[in-house]
Amino acid sequence: MASSPDELAVGFARTLRGCGLAVPISTVVGFAEALGVVGLGRRDDVYWAGRATLVRRPEDRTIYDRAFGVFWDGFDTSPDVVDDQPPDTITIAIDDGDDGDDPTGGSPPDEPRIELRFSVAEVLRHKDFADYDDDELAEAHQLMARMRLTGTPRRSLRRRASRRGQPDLRRTLRAALKTDGEPIRRLHRARATKHRRLVLLVDVSGSMEPYARSLLRFVQAAVAGRRQVEAFAVGTRLTRITRELGSRDPDRALRQAAARVVDWAGGTRLGDGLAHFNDEWGVRGMARGAVVVILSDGWDRGDPAALSEQLIRLGRVAHRIVWVNPLKVTPGYAPLARGMAAALPHVDRFVEGHSIGAMEHLAEILDEA
Repeated sequence: MASSPDELAVGFARTLRGCGLAVPISTVVGFAEALGVVGLGRRDDVYWAGRATLVRRPEDRTIYDRAFGVFWDGFDTSPDVVDDQPPDTITIAIDDGDDGDDPTGGSPPDEPRIELRFSVAEVLRHKDFADYDDDELAEAHQLMARMRLTGTPRRSLRRRASRRGQPDLRRTLRAALKTDGEPIRRLHRARATKHRRLVLLVDVSGSMEPYARSLLRFVQAAVAGRRQVEAFAVGTRLTRITRELGSRDPDRALRQAAARVVDWAGGTRLGDGLAHFNDEWGVRGMARGAVVVILSDGWDRGDPAALSEQLIRLGRVAHRIVWVNPLKVTPGYAPLARGMAAALPHVDRFVEGHSIGAMEHLAEILDEA
């Protein structure tokens, strides 16, 4: 990482200019000031500081994302996801404003250059799932499998030994037997903590086909990576696939899940699916105090009023409801679909779900929920 915010801001501005993006001095100064506030420790903080100060047109976002990816990977010494593949190298010549031509047709030998390293993992992190080929999908699953979904702790009804808290009379008296009945050691107990249950409901309808297979890989990594995770597929019906996705072999797990889901790439009835979930599992205890994540584009053939009613029921028992929509990243997106418009007032967080980077952001939200 660059030693100061000013050096990083100047270096990244040169990179953007080398990629053809217009970066005035005033925006570079604003970027440096923003870095002084957010710091250089977190990749997302640096990304959004640059996005807010250096990008002025929507069509420049793609260039910015690619340039930031290779720039950060070239300077970051502790990336969030370890990439086992050797990085490639590119060299960008910096225009110093001199319009003189080299008579040999090449660049002057003393022309300043920046050498950046980039990797396949960094490219995939911001690539839309809908544009993946089979090889990229397999690589993406390896990256998603390394995400840690720890979840936030919650207080349990069970109690454990503690230095402070409620006096533990039973353990105190038992210890006193070793000292002729004198309670020399006074022991205590306190409420234990455990991670909240995570419930994932994936829309596998036809409109979600470009994203469903990638999102299922994320769900499989979550189910296989930690306890207290439940997974369901939602289409024209609700199918529980926790056991099928629990295998450590991701390919086998996904084959088993696909064989169990009989309404793959069909219609969508989110309201009916949530009603089934609430009646059979959610209200009975599975969703109580849990974080419920719905991965769907919101295109629903059912009654929007029914979807709204079931989300209200779910919200009464769940700790948080997070809706992940792959279409949210689309420029000018508005929740005009009937299902999405009906659901939005009843969810706690509405986030993107189109890329690995979006899934990493989702993992951070789940750890903070």
